[in-house]
Amino acid sequence: MTLPMSDPTAWATAMNNLGMAPLGIAGQPILPDFDPALGMMTGIPPITPMMPGLGIVPPPIPPDMPVVKEIIHCKSCTLFPPNPNLPPPATRERPPGCKTVFVGGLPENGTEQIIVEVFEQCGEIIAIRKSKKNFCHIRFAEEYMVDKALYLSGYRIRLGSSTDKKDTGRLHVDFAQARDDLYEWECKQRMLAREERHRRRMEEERLRPPSPPPVVHYSDHECSIVAEKLKDDSKFSEAVQTLLTWIERGEVNRRSANNFYSMIQSANSHVRRLVNEKAAHEKDMEEAKEKFKQALSGILIQFEQIVAVYHSASKQKAWDHFTKAQRKNISVWCKQAEEIRNIHNDELMGIRREEEMEMSDDEIEETTETKETEESALVSQAEALKEENDSLRWQLDAYRNEVELLKQEQGKTHREDDPNKEQQLKLLQQALQGMQQHLLKVQEEYKRKEAELEKIKDDKLQVEKMLENLKEKESCASRLCASSQESDYPLEKSMNSSPVKSEREALLVGIISTFLHVHPFGASIEYICSYLHRLDNKICTSDVECLMSRLQHTFKQEMTGVGASLEKRWKFCGFEGLKLT
Repeated sequence: MTLPMSDPTAWATAMNNLGMAPLGIAGQPILPDFDPALGMMTGIPPITPMMPGLGIVPPPIPPDMPVVKEIIHCKSCTLFPPNPNLPPPATRERPPGCKTVFVGGLPENGTEQIIVEVFEQCGEIIAIRKSKKNFCHIRFAEEYMVDKALYLSGYRIRLGSSTDKKDTGRLHVDFAQARDDLYEWECKQRMLAREERHRRRMEEERLRPPSPPPVVHYSDHECSIVAEKLKDDSKFSEAVQTLLTWIERGEVNRRSANNFYSMIQSANSHVRRLVNEKAAHEKDMEEAKEKFKQALSGILIQFEQIVAVYHSASKQKAWDHFTKAQRKNISVWCKQAEEIRNIHNDELMGIRREEEMEMSDDEIEETTETKETEESALVSQAEALKEENDSLRWQLDAYRNEVELLKQEQGKTHREDDPNKEQQLKLLQQALQGMQQHLLKVQEEYKRKEAELEKIKDDKLQVEKMLENLKEKESCASRLCASSQESDYPLEKSMNSSPVKSEREALLVGIISTFLHVHPFGASIEYICSYLHRLDNKICTSDVECLMSRLQHTFKQEMTGVGASLEKRWKFCGFEGLKLT
């Protein structure tokens, strides 16, 4: 299908409909801003959607641009475009894999040759099924050709120049549902699914970890190799896995029991190495904890210094010289530094509490362990002797049963002259005598160990009684010393009997003790009074300092810092004072 070359306006409209820049007859672009990089040369006819071999669907037409179809001239017929003001022809839903179109509105005198002439420009036609009435079905080779055929829907067809009603018609092209199209589409989908499954399987095979190597069966040669590997720390895990597999397979028998026992003994020798490794790791962890604690305490000291700077800046002799914005910033910085300081302080105190708890637990465990080590050792020896005694007793019973069975067989067969049975009986009797002697020795050793255990228990009871007597004597001596001190210093006791004069001072002592207990590094008297002023504005700094100086066993004053940073700090020492008093 071609358009008349003599009409440049028609060419421009057609190219505009296809979304291309129109070319003139001489090949020059009509629009001045057309990009010449598209590579369209002179003498080449413009591309239309009806040209054969066009492998793409026509580009989408902008919604605001009116679609204008042009007249199409063929050898035997002419196609006139529909009215552009009419709505587009309705189409059914596109079936999957559709390659067949329904064409209706054909002229009565239209032949199959005319249909091929009109639609072969859309693509390769595989089959045409023409009806006796004015419609047919056309099957194309590819799916995109159907979209080209739908472009002709709505065109009026005229055969030659005849105006007879039988030589005219209005084409209606629509999707057709064909079983061949559906079958090919399903085959294609199955093929794609197979390819996808194969791709996923290959991906899973690539990502799957390799299978462990198979464990060889037991033999004397393999046993010697595994025994050597068990002695090597780097190959121990592999050798232990092999040993475990052999034991679970049931490779242990009477002939190989000694070999397996030696391998198990080699595995047991690695327990000490593992314990030493664990101890080394625990030591490293303790060193890291100590370093962290030291670094945290250094950070906390620096925070204390920063907070002290803020507090000194907040005093009146320096505070009055700052502007309002500077005062606001200093107060905000002070609050932030105090919050961070308190967080670090709590963390450090938590670490110290944990250490104290661990130390107390260790002391308790040490005292209990020292008492129980000897007992546990003796008890374990006694239990081992009991187990050995039981095993020997069971072996003795087994030998007795064998002897009885042999005697019964001998009585049944009445063959007393058989030398082999006599030899067996002698051997069994000798073994029985040896086992009895060994059993007697074990029983004697067991009795001796029991006597030693009883003796150790008696010694332990005597030591505990002596400890109790010593504790009672110490308590009596401390009471006597306390009574003598009371008799020597009655005046001091009467003078210092009531350092707190009122209930208000008692409340102040409790609040100050709580505040200083939270600050283990101490606090200045200004810091303490700033905290108390939040509770009561009438509290005087001199009264608070006088009250704290009176309670020497509860509060203690220390000097901290060097040079210009020298500062007096009060600390809470009530727990130590409680022990002293």
